[in-house]
Amino acid sequence: MAGAIRKAVFPAAGLGTRFLPATKAQPKEMLVLVDKPVIQYGVEEAVQSGVDNIIIVTGRGKNAIEDHFDVAVELESYLEQRGKTAQLEEIRKISRLIHVSYVRQGEPLGLGHAVLVTKQMVGQEPFAVILGDDVIDATPPALKQMIDVFERLDGPVLAVERVSADDVSSYGVVAIQEGADLGKGVHRITDMVEKPRREEAPSNLAIIGRYILTPDIFPALEATASDRTGEIQLTNGLKRLLRERPIYACEIEGVRHDTGNKLGFLKALVYFALQRPDLADPFRRYLETLNLKVGAP
Repeated sequence: MAGAIRKAVFPAAGLGTRFLPATKAQPKEMLVLVDKPVIQYGVEEAVQSGVDNIIIVTGRGKNAIEDHFDVAVELESYLEQRGKTAQLEEIRKISRLIHVSYVRQGEPLGLGHAVLVTKQMVGQEPFAVILGDDVIDATPPALKQMIDVFERLDGPVLAVERVSADDVSSYGVVAIQEGADLGKGVHRITDMVEKPRREEAPSNLAIIGRYILTPDIFPALEATASDRTGEIQLTNGLKRLLRERPIYACEIEGVRHDTGNKLGFLKALVYFALQRPDLADPFRRYLETLNLKVGAP
């Protein structure tokens, strides 16, 4: 066996240009869904999956992420003095959730490069990669579903989701071995194609923002050339690794929200607000009133 999954890498050095001007002075990972920043959803998923050693890949202007997961002595003292015990426990829980460390990427040179800069911190053990943009509501958590596959098959695992033929060009797409009985929703990958045209896609199984990787991904990435944009793509590194060992795809059972674009973020905001017992009924009533105003300026 390759070992237990103890560490999760969160690439968070991107510039967040899709959300400008909101992300001019704050990281996109700190945009709030109801009352938690996007990145916290992924961190809580990791903890719920038994992984509490968190490595966050940051860049310039990302100090708010570090502050969020740090102890806030003044705020805790303020809440304690005023008897706001529920809020106090909530913010204390944030800093107590994880053992967190940070590494700078420098320039945002692609997801593969973001993974590569964690090499010394990860060491010679398997690890998870969680892309905070993908917020997944699942029971058991999406990462736990993948860990179960990893422990059973002892190889890298990529989270996948079936998407429409019109959407395949927005994703990395996997080809799979037909007829292999690896369990429900689990497939052996035979190839990967980054953002294929609809007619060239090998399947409709799109890679989404969860990976369980083994340390041999690092030499594979080191040997991977930059693409025409100057970035090192994780998919290309995985294609190289696929020549040497089996890699598996796991169809996640749950609801995924791509908060990396404005429409996906708005959908996630509504979804998670409607999951909240304290907000669901009044918020639903408010949304129903908007039916009277469709098309209004």
